[in-house]
Amino acid sequence: MMYPLKRNRRLRTSEAIRSLVRETVITPNDFIVPLFVVEGKSIKEEIPSMPNYYRMSLDLLSKEAKELWAMGLKSVLLFVKVPDNLKDNSGTEALNPEGLMQRAIKTIKDAVPEMYVMTDVALDPYSSYGHDGVVGNGQIVNDDTNALLAEMSLSHARAGADMVAPSDMMDGRIFEIRTLLEDEGFHNTGILSYSAKYASAFYGPFRDALDSAPADIKDVPKDKKTYQMDFANRDEAVKETLMDIEEGADIVMVKPGLCYLDIVRDIRDAVDVPVAVYQVSGEYAMLKAAAAKGWLDHDAVMLEQVTAIKRAGAHMMASYFAKDVVKLLS
Repeated sequence: MMYPLKRNRRLRTSEAIRSLVRETVITPNDFIVPLFVVEGKSIKEEIPSMPNYYRMSLDLLSKEAKELWAMGLKSVLLFVKVPDNLKDNSGTEALNPEGLMQRAIKTIKDAVPEMYVMTDVALDPYSSYGHDGVVGNGQIVNDDTNALLAEMSLSHARAGADMVAPSDMMDGRIFEIRTLLEDEGFHNTGILSYSAKYASAFYGPFRDALDSAPADIKDVPKDKKTYQMDFANRDEAVKETLMDIEEGADIVMVKPGLCYLDIVRDIRDAVDVPVAVYQVSGEYAMLKAAAAKGWLDHDAVMLEQVTAIKRAGAHMMASYFAKDVVKLLS
């Protein structure tokens, strides 16, 4: 008889032994830090639905990059808030070599040359309709969008981005981006593909941060369900991801995080490239709100969440908690 010769609790009797046998360990190397950038100077605007997270102008972005690097956080993912007067249906401003994204890339690289800079590639911050693609005849036009996303990626690469991160979910966009980058000599510019990005209700605070929600306009889709994935689907995520890898993706991403840990594990088991997870704004906001009410222990739940994401199979995660976690661990 095994019991009582085998007692699993022997390896839980103290923090010392628990730490020795711990299977999943969180370090600063697990994180990509999302950063929101705005025009102006000396601007640090707290996002109302994301307490203690900010939109920053370029001068403060430079300081933030240095602080992150000093903390051991070595990668950032850039997003820009584009003024309404620069938005149109073709994302024209996205291709401006002196646009806010392009200047943000250069700002980070000037401040911390070793920082690994990833950039959001999608039209929604630049779109007068708030969609990730060109709108035509009441639909999101796939192939015309892909051509723009490829040009956008090339513009980011020319500005110094190490990796582009297409978040749009258009079919075939990874192939279009990879092909153009190769043709233009950017062989070492990587692609992190949002391969399994779900049409989730957890993105609300993010859209507040960038003013990028779909516009309520007649004959324009009111949501993103024709291109982002149905959250009821599981097998489709693996298919989407394998296709992106075949088209040239270097890293694949699942978004959101906590409600999709089964997807993370499915994809980790199916692919041979690194798997990322985006722990999204709604996940951040929920914990901040509950902790402010005294209903949850902020730090304990935060650490449990990021550990769960890594335990499920993520090699890395984009998380608004990155700085909080690293401070807690140190």
